Amino acid sequence: MRTVWFRDSHSLRWPGSPRNSGQPAGHTISVEPGPLDLRPTDTAHFDTALRLTAIALLLRPMGPWFVSPVILAAGVLVLLFPRALRDRAVWSALALLVAIRIANDWPLADNHIYLLCYWVLAVALALRTPDPRSCLAGSSRLLIGLAFAFAVLWKVALSPDFIDGRFFRVTLLTDPRFGAATQLVGGLSKAELDANREAVVPLPHGAELTDPPEVREPPRLRAFATFSTWGIVALEALVAAMMLAPPGRTGPWRHIVLLAFCGITYAFAPVAGFGWLLVVMGLAQVEDRQVWISRLYVVTFLVVLFYDQLPWTELALDFFRGG
Repeated sequence: MRTVWFRDSHSLRWPGSPRNSGQPAGHTISVEPGPLDLRPTDTAHFDTALRLTAIALLLRPMGPWFVSPVILAAGVLVLLFPRALRDRAVWSALALLVAIRIANDWPLADNHIYLLCYWVLAVALALRTPDPRSCLAGSSRLLIGLAFAFAVLWKVALSPDFIDGRFFRVTLLTDPRFGAATQLVGGLSKAELDANREAVVPLPHGAELTDPPEVREPPRLRAFATFSTWGIVALEALVAAMMLAPPGRTGPWRHIVLLAFCGITYAFAPVAGFGWLLVVMGLAQVEDRQVWISRLYVVTFLVVLFYDQLPWTELALDFFRGG
């Protein structure tokens, strides 16, 4: 039960009642809280997380022709209308649409699309509870913590080609999205990178070259691959531990670790959608008094946007190599 105090008796008048009912100038009424009865101080970070989720959906249209426009329309509604922002039916529909997008591309959907589906469903379910903010914060911690814990398990225990460095040694050479970073940090020239790519092109089954080309790996490139391998494992393990630990023991450190992960990883990893999703999930855990952390999450969302839109590694490469 919540009590609301009115300064002026005329601010609340029931139909058919006289204009001056003789009530005192100040009076109270009791209001039963509904499922969305959040105090204004409780809603700021919660609403921002939902709005940024909608923005992320608009920045990365997804799904077949019969899904994509509906997701985009729902994202626009969420941004424009406060009622739609906390409408559980809208978020339930979004969860269903993302699930259809996954089924349509099964099993080739990007990893973060599965996490996005869980997240949107968590929002829809949280809006059905008496305390949506606390419910969503708990769901966010579990989703991030379990996702990162399983990622570490896969890298360390189930993928020997990752933990021994082969994954990044090959990816840095073959994935064109890492080309500028490989040259900038790894110390390869454009000609050397192209030669290495040709050297690792798979041959037809059973074929062998009589004089196979040599793959050139400078010490800087080896160090870059090793640092990327163990750096990502250490950061993911730290995020998992922070998110799965009791919130009272981690304080703001779980936010700092997650923000550091996003700021470092998505400077190189071309998966901005994953970065935005982690940012909004972290923001949903921010407490009322942690205004500065909330602002850092918004800044990080924008930083990941700039990582995605600006070819900063290519610009840096041109600068250091004289254009």
